[in-house]
Amino acid sequence: MSPWLKWHGPAMARLWGLCLLVLGFWRASLACPTSCKCSSARIWCTEPSPGIVAFPRLEPNSVDPENITEILIANQKRLEIINEDDVEAYVGLRNLTIVDSGLKFVAYKAFLKNSNLRHINFTRNKLTSLSRRHFRHLDLSDLILTGNPFTCSCDIMWLKTLQETKSSPDTQDLYCLNESSKNMPLANLQIPNCGLPSARLAAPNLTVEEGKSVTLSCSVGGDPLPTLYWDVGNLVSKHMNETSHTQGSLRITNISSDDSGKQISCVAENLVGEDQDSVNLTVHFAPTITFLESPTSDHHWCIPFTVRGNPKPALQWFYNGAILNESKYICTKIHVTNHTEYHGCLQLDNPTHMNNGDYTLMAKNEYGKDERQISAHFMGRPGVDYETNPNYPEVLYEDWTTPTDIGDTTNKSNEIPSTDVADQSNREHLSVYAVVVIASVVGFCLLVMLLLLKLARHSKFGMKGGSGWIYDDWFLRLRNSSKDMILHIKTE
Repeated sequence: MSPWLKWHGPAMARLWGLCLLVLGFWRASLACPTSCKCSSARIWCTEPSPGIVAFPRLEPNSVDPENITEILIANQKRLEIINEDDVEAYVGLRNLTIVDSGLKFVAYKAFLKNSNLRHINFTRNKLTSLSRRHFRHLDLSDLILTGNPFTCSCDIMWLKTLQETKSSPDTQDLYCLNESSKNMPLANLQIPNCGLPSARLAAPNLTVEEGKSVTLSCSVGGDPLPTLYWDVGNLVSKHMNETSHTQGSLRITNISSDDSGKQISCVAENLVGEDQDSVNLTVHFAPTITFLESPTSDHHWCIPFTVRGNPKPALQWFYNGAILNESKYICTKIHVTNHTEYHGCLQLDNPTHMNNGDYTLMAKNEYGKDERQISAHFMGRPGVDYETNPNYPEVLYEDWTTPTDIGDTTNKSNEIPSTDVADQSNREHLSVYAVVVIASVVGFCLLVMLLLLKLARHSKFGMKGGSGWIYDDWFLRLRNSSKDMILHIKTE
């Protein structure tokens, strides 16, 4: 085999595959920071030498940072700061662990885009202070901070409050350094003029009519002086607020019915924690029938509807323009209630063609009313050929309860057949009688002929020798002719 074929055959393919594999590992190592290891979902930096001096970041066009769910950093004495943009690319991050390292400072907005974070462990670092603002938007299951040299100040009083309000018995042994540089249990920390704030709304109950405007007032207090802000959630109505130190106001204009039931909160926040006072917005408005559809069949027939209104509207059904008196067989059922929205149906048990017609729903409260109509067809009218009667829809919903119709459907004994039907019946009866009479006559003739033949054979005047076959042949011919005649009559 020539050297060219040797290097361009299977051996060459294996060599190229090995090169690509090495290149892949090389690129991955370039994408991952020094002293770290990276996979598609995890980054861990545990090698103390040479170590890292900044929070690990992946190179562009490498592993997608959004898929990283866990970052572990340990024994990194030169890592001191987490900046605002260091962690923002790891939006899927759930577990962050930095232990036995030199972490001293965490920016306020460092975890602003990491809403999936559930576990944070900053054990045995160099943190002297940590604000609650870092974590207030997170739904954390664990925040472990033991082994940090916190300074006894108002800045960490929120940790004491957090420990006191935590329902789990697994509390941490947290300490802080007092003015004498001695460790003091955080549970014993007492700081003058350092307490939780308070917030009070002027309108504890808020009920307003749709389209109107309203103004809410709030006052806050506390030391340190708290910051006041409004939490309006996803309020649809136009709103604006004004705040000045310990007072604030919120004005809502042209209030929408979509905002009924929503919560509005006045929040006071300082270093130690926050307090809020909330009110539920109640909007009164006229009913609206947002959904009404033709009947569907399940366990029962149901005409489904959705009605909005506050206060709860009264519902009234009409059938072909007249008030529908409900009973246990036809009644309104409300299945789901969502504050000001009601989902239900007009339930009908075993409806017939007598229930076909126009159904109108009217919803009414003190602010107005609304109504909608649908046409319902449950069953065809007995005796109507729907395929050959193109005018059926015009008479589909006519009143079926007239005396004539009731007589037709309940009593058939007085029905008079038509002339064509009577004539046909008479002809059939005459044909049967004629067949019976002819058959009787033919049978009688055959019997007479049989007797005559027998007498002729035994008479002395009868023919002798081969003349007897003439009578037999004549007899057979007569019998066959009779049969043909009977069949012909029956056919006609």
